[in-house]
Amino acid sequence: MAGKGSFGWYELSTSDPAAAEAFYKTVVGWGSEAFGGDMPYTVLTAGGLGVGGLSAPQAGTEPKGWTGYVMVEDADATAASIKQAGGAIHYGPDDIPGVGRFAVCADPQGAAFNLMTPAGMGREFPAPGSLGTIGWHELHTAGWEKAWDFYSGHFGWAKSQAMDMGDMGTYQLFSDGGVDVGAMMNSPNMPRPTWLFYFRVNSIAAAIERLKTAGGQVLMGPHEVPGGDWIVQGADPQGVMFALVGAK
Repeated sequence: MAGKGSFGWYELSTSDPAAAEAFYKTVVGWGSEAFGGDMPYTVLTAGGLGVGGLSAPQAGTEPKGWTGYVMVEDADATAASIKQAGGAIHYGPDDIPGVGRFAVCADPQGAAFNLMTPAGMGREFPAPGSLGTIGWHELHTAGWEKAWDFYSGHFGWAKSQAMDMGDMGTYQLFSDGGVDVGAMMNSPNMPRPTWLFYFRVNSIAAAIERLKTAGGQVLMGPHEVPGGDWIVQGADPQGVMFALVGAK
């Protein structure tokens, strides 16, 4: 179960929800089910348990790609603190009946993320590292040191290993509850600061073939990372960036 300060849900806002659902089910192997509510929303599942969702953008807004929800004890208090620290609150906090209280946010560099205070006793999560779970969280930003101060101050993340990436600078890993879950780095060539999420698959080679056949693009990789996993970064048919991690 995702604890306080942990990513616990992932959401895709896309121009073509039906096409995106078919693509990610093919490439990642997720299941899907409709979520009852006023707005059409599809829940994506791994092993029968929800890991994220997708929908069309709200009226008057542009599709924003993948966004992660960080679980917090008090969405209102955290949103106020984020705004005071130079971040932005684009919507909320507001209630999703039966789900929790959420807010749509951005850090001071403009990278989007959401907050969620779950309703009730929480829910069951797939086992960490199992297929279809999110295996890595990577922040591409304009100044990772300032971003680090912001996120660690609000969510309690801890610095882990810092890797020298040569001309690309430092790749700063961070841990949540003693487990490395992601990294931050300066990425001047990205269109804007953004979080990139890595979805776990059984075979990178097989997933790449599924990605290409389903109309996606390979943007970088595949290449091996410390620990023996392989990664690839890609774009779905609607142009949304995502990444995969798994065995070779």
